[in-house]
Amino acid sequence: MLAVFEKSIGRLPKELSLPYATPNCSTPEEIAAFYRSWKSDSTFYNLSNGCCFLALSHEGENPAYPRSIVVMDDIFCLFSGALDNTCDLRRHYGLSRQSSEAMIIVEAYKVLHDRAPYPPDQVIKELKGKFAFILFDSKAATVFLARDREGSVQLHWGTAGDGSLVCTDDPNVISATCGKCYTPFPPGCMFMSESGVMSFDHPLNKVRGIRREDDEGKVCAIVFQVDLFTRLQSIPRSGSASNWANPTVVEGGD
Repeated sequence: MLAVFEKSIGRLPKELSLPYATPNCSTPEEIAAFYRSWKSDSTFYNLSNGCCFLALSHEGENPAYPRSIVVMDDIFCLFSGALDNTCDLRRHYGLSRQSSEAMIIVEAYKVLHDRAPYPPDQVIKELKGKFAFILFDSKAATVFLARDREGSVQLHWGTAGDGSLVCTDDPNVISATCGKCYTPFPPGCMFMSESGVMSFDHPLNKVRGIRREDDEGKVCAIVFQVDLFTRLQSIPRSGSASNWANPTVVEGGD
């Protein structure tokens, strides 16, 4: 699976846009062309604003972690993996027995964004299993990513040549198109373009991008880690996304 979001929508973390880009970073158009040529069965979903697209291929798919896509109410969700508690989640969200994992993710996002006083980490904690997903709400222009805490399913993110956010479960695709400007998405974390990266096991601790340098002092990689010494203030538990979108950082908290 693959998704590319224009930089004003993806709002990628500043660590992914550090000035160490190489000429090997491709444009979104080049990334799409590369994916089509490499994944002959791929299906593309070009979004109405023309700045974003999603793509799905079943080529090389791990049977234990199948890929799927669903589009509901202008919300697109790419899902890879398997949830162990789909029956419980279907009942919880009032969904039919035929509802797929991707449908459950869309419904969970709707509850998070529109309907209930849940903090975002609590919604993701309810997902039991091995998974990674890429969700895009085209009406709200919101990107939502998450990966299970063991990192069982691949998910990588990086920067295209024009600063767009690139997300995929295929390390070969992102290394070929983003040069050095990519890194694995941190396990046990979620990202929303409104609020940034958050650990759903440690939601009150900041997730930082740590730069790795080579022998010449040049940045060669970025690794995202939970900073257990930097805490965020409690996130208000109200239904409005604006109340938890920009939590305050408290340095050196206990």
